[in-house]
Amino acid sequence: MDYNQEQQLINEIKKYVSETLPLSKMEDAELEEKIEEIVMQRLSSKYCPIGQKVSIVQQVYSSIRGFGLLDTIMQDDTITEVMINGPDNVFIEQNGRLFRLDKKFESQRRLEDVIQRIVGLAGREVNQANPICDTRLPDGSRVNVVLPPIALCGPTLTIRKFSKEPMTIEKLISYGSITREIADKLELLVRAKYNIFISGGTGSGKTTFLNALSNYIPKDERVITIEDSAELQITGVDNLVSLETRNANASGAGQITIRDLIKSSLRMRPERIVVGEVRGGEALDMLQAMNTGHDGSLSTGHANSTHDMLSRLETMVLQGADGLPLEAIRQQIASAVDIIIHLSRLRDKSRKTMEITEVVGYEKGQIILNPLYVFEEDEKSTLEKVSGSLKRTKNPMKNTFKLQLSGIRTEI
Repeated sequence: MDYNQEQQLINEIKKYVSETLPLSKMEDAELEEKIEEIVMQRLSSKYCPIGQKVSIVQQVYSSIRGFGLLDTIMQDDTITEVMINGPDNVFIEQNGRLFRLDKKFESQRRLEDVIQRIVGLAGREVNQANPICDTRLPDGSRVNVVLPPIALCGPTLTIRKFSKEPMTIEKLISYGSITREIADKLELLVRAKYNIFISGGTGSGKTTFLNALSNYIPKDERVITIEDSAELQITGVDNLVSLETRNANASGAGQITIRDLIKSSLRMRPERIVVGEVRGGEALDMLQAMNTGHDGSLSTGHANSTHDMLSRLETMVLQGADGLPLEAIRQQIASAVDIIIHLSRLRDKSRKTMEITEVVGYEKGQIILNPLYVFEEDEKSTLEKVSGSLKRTKNPMKNTFKLQLSGIRTEI
């Protein structure tokens, strides 16, 4: 049975089920069982592989109770990102590469129904008045929705899939992103409450790295996480508060921003504040929190290099406080941020840690950086495959005060 015949059968069975069964009174398991019976009856006289029969049952069931085509995509653990540009254009990222799927939604209306169901699960809303929404799936996967007329190609849905197992430093070591020696040094920096900023481009693995790093936080501390859509998986910390932003409702009221949450978290006696991503004026509040006794804070931001991250932080702070002189902003950044870890997605689609840099201070109008580890390619590198490792520079670490305060004598 080819794709078109399969889709025709699915539509016929779906129509039959919708018209003849009391869907509102049926449990999920009961409905799935009934669909299976109908599929087996329809295919009893035709040859059809068992895998295709199972797929047809799942597609009919998910088109009625689930997310339709999206369910089959989400079940594949090798897919890391889903990009839907209107009902006919479905793209996925698999093993670091983009592919176009030969599947599509039945109609724009069906895609809009799926979007409304996803958004409704997290208690959010998206419509013509509010055509952009950030939300998440029940498994924690990050979702971005843009509706027409803003999206010209039809309803646009982007899903960054959520790993079922929390990311650990052990996994980063096995992927070759960092070495055991560097992981041990990072653990010391987290335990000694250095304020760490993770920078990198889109898809470079910032949230993944933050998640792994956050599991070095001592288990007896009070940790507050602040995110646009909650996706951090911090394990083992009992005293954990996870906060999530909220969009404005249809009348434009009720919006809760990252900025609001940072301000509120300062009254919750946090020992550490973890901000999923800093994008705008909240950078000022984040820096002030770091500067007012909330050491050990972790955050991420989009940038192409460590120097670029500092420039972006300056711009973000200006969004939050228009009249602040640049000198005051740079002094704030220099005294708040201790370590910047820069990640990158390289030409072979691998994600690597490119630099671990110490922010030393502020001199003559500039923030002074002291690179501790820098990624260097070796002779095995080719145009298709990047080979190399993080190398320790000859620069000694200068800000060792927090290490000494924590009783750590190891050199970084």
